[in-house]
Amino acid sequence: MIRIEKLHKSYPIGKDSLHVLKGIDLHIKEGEFVSIMGSSGSGKSTLLNIVGLLDIHDEGDYYLNGQLIKDMNEKKAALLRNKFLGFIFQSFNLISYKTALENVALPLYYKGMNRKDRLKVALDYLEKVGLKDWANHLPNELSGGQKQRVAIARALVTKPKVVLADEPTGALDSTTTDSVMDLLKDINDEGMTVFVITHEEEVAEQTKRIVRLKDGLIISDELTKASKAV
Repeated sequence: MIRIEKLHKSYPIGKDSLHVLKGIDLHIKEGEFVSIMGSSGSGKSTLLNIVGLLDIHDEGDYYLNGQLIKDMNEKKAALLRNKFLGFIFQSFNLISYKTALENVALPLYYKGMNRKDRLKVALDYLEKVGLKDWANHLPNELSGGQKQRVAIARALVTKPKVVLADEPTGALDSTTTDSVMDLLKDINDEGMTVFVITHEEEVAEQTKRIVRLKDGLIISDELTKASKAV
């Protein structure tokens, strides 16, 4: 599903450059539940942005669902994102003046679905995350955990192949963290590939594989107890 070979990424800083990813090799198969761990500056967010087609790499190869990602304009990247990827962010990224239902339905607008159908599908996904009764509430009327559940429903509504979660529990308390991770496990159990960026060990341990980054390199890649329990 995701295959990365000898991936490099640098950013210009004045007359110099910062080498963030230094030749990473990573293969994530369809249906895996993987966490990427590392301290600030390790390169994990840069890796997520490249995998999510939000940034481009300098050297190496990146294949998404067997397709080589290279020399891609924004329009084509947006089409691939909409087809294959669902995003969950630490800050939720909900539109403040739209209801939970409208937020979840938004990706379907970009797929060209008519309003009646997209609201029906969106409501089904809100029900899936336990928030059907909150469909007509605005984000400022929801708790942090509820906002993240709306964000998860929005990520799932297009039926993506891969869910990319960037610190999805970073703004949540431990109880809410567990409920969000349970949702991600359910998603994975249904066959979806889940790719989580986190700095929390207890979150990573709930995934099935932990890849650790340090200074732009993978320093370990191992299965967790959660994987061995399956």
